[in-house]
Amino acid sequence: MIIGDGCWIGANVIILGGVTIGAGSVIAAGSVVATNIKPNSFVVGDRAKEIRTLRSMNSLRRSQ
Repeated sequence: MIIGDGCWIGANVIILGGVTIGAGSVIAAGSVVATNIKPNSFVVGDRAKEIRTLRSMNSLRRSQ
């Protein structure tokens, strides 16, 4: 199992072996992750369905 930087993983999440979770992803509480998750994704449910794509942190930083 590989978990990228900046991921948020809710309570009671089950992540099966061999799964990669992309950087910046959010896994909702109680989800079961059985497949790879793309970076900056918000996933929910017992089959970890992607609900939406999140903006990356680089786009949120102010340029100086």
